[in-house]
Amino acid sequence: MAGLHRPSSNSSSSYSRIILLLTILPITLASFAFILQWCGGVTDDSITRGSLDHSLFPGISLSPSKQSHSNCSSPLFPQSQSLSFPFIHHSKFDHSSNLKPKVCITTSTAGGLEQILPWIFYHKVIGVSTFLLFVEGKAASADVSRVLESIPGVKVIYRTRELEEQQAKSRVWNETWLEDFFYKPCNHELFVKQSLNMEMGIVMARDSGADWIIHLDTDELIHPEGSQDYSLRQLLSDVPGDVDMVIFPNYESTVERDDIKEPFSEVSMFKKNYDHIPKEVYYRYYDEATRSNPNYFLTYGNGKSAARIQDDLRPNGAHRWHNYMKEPNEVTLEEAAVLHFTYTKFSDLTSRRDRCGCKPTKEDVKRCFMLDFDRSAFIIASTATEEEMRQCSVIAKAAETTLSKDNFLNSVESSNSTSNSSSRLVSSRKFDAGGLSEATARRVLEVIDSSLPSAIPPLSPPSPDHSDLITSLACN
Repeated sequence: MAGLHRPSSNSSSSYSRIILLLTILPITLASFAFILQWCGGVTDDSITRGSLDHSLFPGISLSPSKQSHSNCSSPLFPQSQSLSFPFIHHSKFDHSSNLKPKVCITTSTAGGLEQILPWIFYHKVIGVSTFLLFVEGKAASADVSRVLESIPGVKVIYRTRELEEQQAKSRVWNETWLEDFFYKPCNHELFVKQSLNMEMGIVMARDSGADWIIHLDTDELIHPEGSQDYSLRQLLSDVPGDVDMVIFPNYESTVERDDIKEPFSEVSMFKKNYDHIPKEVYYRYYDEATRSNPNYFLTYGNGKSAARIQDDLRPNGAHRWHNYMKEPNEVTLEEAAVLHFTYTKFSDLTSRRDRCGCKPTKEDVKRCFMLDFDRSAFIIASTATEEEMRQCSVIAKAAETTLSKDNFLNSVESSNSTSNSSSRLVSSRKFDAGGLSEATARRVLEVIDSSLPSAIPPLSPPSPDHSDLITSLACN
């Protein structure tokens, strides 16, 4: 019996050790995982599932300006905080500094992270290396700006008193090409602000080593159709060396629901730009395509542009660039476009209303907005309840007489052309060297520059002549 008892004891002891090992092992692994996570070795699962190194795109990782010398951060003062980016799985970026051409995008924004981060991410994917964000409002808040400043290639510029004082000294104020938009509220004020920001952006883009600069809003995405591997960098590298500016015709989103939350992923239907449609087809089917809305697009239709960084480059409003010393050689891209996600969310109506102090009358909104639909949308957002806004079709007819085909084409052609001789005389440095006062220089410039075109504003696409149409807001 004793001989039988010993094996039983050994067997029981072995089982006990196995049970103890199985108990300790999960606890050890869990403790090890906790330590790694505490030290920043493990991030949010939505990030670790992908192959992207989160340190290369710190819109995911938030890092304070002053970091601890320890590898692990204090639980009270964490060194980093993870954000979920579910659409970045298996994405890779090439952050090599020798990639050419280097593309810079500049924007003026007051949006939140839910709008800006996907916008930055998308353009990083297609080859943009530098972002100049002129921020105010929500975009300038501490929580938002802290994230934006942590992203490689992103420069955040705040609308401080120093910035405004610097822009108040801009040569733009002594020239006439932008003067039609000076000292007017709402969209006109924004248009001037964008132009001043673009002017500063040129210098900053050049300092960063950029070859091209694009002004884009955060509700717009470049669509580099026609390029290899869907690459904006490749698209611009194929542009001939003597071309100074390329125009991206814009496509306008068509929204089918009033509960859109994430336009970039939920909206997929767009109306093609006039420049990408055979002209006979465009006019033959115009009425059918617009469906009682005389404007083919609700908002602008004259696209956005990219400019080659060079001497004497200047903005020409938010949609174009120009040059003080020569007439730019420009081409319109046959396939690539800007996707404009306009009025995709219900809040787009109310946000315009909330940031503009104009009265909701036909007369007053003309001071505030350049485009007919913006005027109509502001009126209905200011006078209707939310329920009424959801039930109403904001635009049944054009807000005012729209541009005819000939007027539109003539205005674009005129605005895009400038004589070389006149452009050379615009430089304020020549007046400074001559000792003329600012007021005198202003008067001289008004005489010299009187024949030069104004900055190109947002323009509606061309349409048949609808002179008999008037403003109306119709409810279903």
